[in-house]
Amino acid sequence: MKVLILGGGGFLGRKLALKLAKRQELRGKSIDQMVLADIVDPKPIEAPFPVHYQPCDISNPASVADCIDAETDVIYLLAAVVSAHAEEDLDAGLSANMMGVLNVLERCRALGTCPVVVFTSSIAVFGGDTPQPFNDFSLPNPQTSYGAQKMIGEYLVTDYSRRGLIDGRGFRLPTITVRPGKPNRAASSFMSSIFREPLNGEAANCPVEPDFKQLYLSPRKCIENLIKGAELQAADLGQNRCMTMPGKVWSIGQMIEAMTNVAGPAAATRITWQKQPEIEGILKGWHMDIRTDRGLALGLEPDDSFEDNIRIYLEDDAPQS
Repeated sequence: MKVLILGGGGFLGRKLALKLAKRQELRGKSIDQMVLADIVDPKPIEAPFPVHYQPCDISNPASVADCIDAETDVIYLLAAVVSAHAEEDLDAGLSANMMGVLNVLERCRALGTCPVVVFTSSIAVFGGDTPQPFNDFSLPNPQTSYGAQKMIGEYLVTDYSRRGLIDGRGFRLPTITVRPGKPNRAASSFMSSIFREPLNGEAANCPVEPDFKQLYLSPRKCIENLIKGAELQAADLGQNRCMTMPGKVWSIGQMIEAMTNVAGPAAATRITWQKQPEIEGILKGWHMDIRTDRGLALGLEPDDSFEDNIRIYLEDDAPQS
């Protein structure tokens, strides 16, 4: 079993690699090698099998071809230009989020090996005037370039699977929080910074009102679901290969209360409340009344509560004094 993680230098890619290294098997087979590929050099990990590190720009077909060979059994396609960046720079979003997906699928087509491809999409495919609640069969109506590009990726994954060129499955990720590290250019980046920085003793700004609701999922549960997702059988996925990964919908105020319940009142006092119209405009184009019955029926899981998300961050990612 050879596993390739495109986006292996990102925080989810690294957590996935570490989990697979500990697990040592996928889809009932022992992993005997793994490739972490990214536009930046991934940090090395310890594993009981060889791990290779490779530069890869998914917008470049030749670079993709260098990463995917006939021995590749499972491809995690996590690499992407994030939401606010894709909105600011249309060309960057199209190159990575649309053409990058096509480049990966076309390489699989050329090899003729039909690998499992796990594609991470986004709840940003939903929005606009489409009636809520949304489910996995609702018509996507993205209100950002990022959402449109991810939607195109979903259609390609489903069509290439229908043709037998890949064994694809796509998962629309909720907002993954609490992320470690520094804020990135995702519109939802504040959803980690307003917890991460205050828990680390630093100030952070919330650009939306306390009653703003978000579909969320912890990094730990996301990784568990990505592994379960790779192990699903094609027959159980059916004709529509993409679905929303289960999460929970809570308001920002509820999440801050959960942080206080776990870590005490001091952290919440470090949050400021200044609106950022450019971020708020993107977020209000996303809708959160999303039903995830399909993913739940297939064994994917949300967190029990946001208290768990805070505990997971403190256990897994918070700086140790």
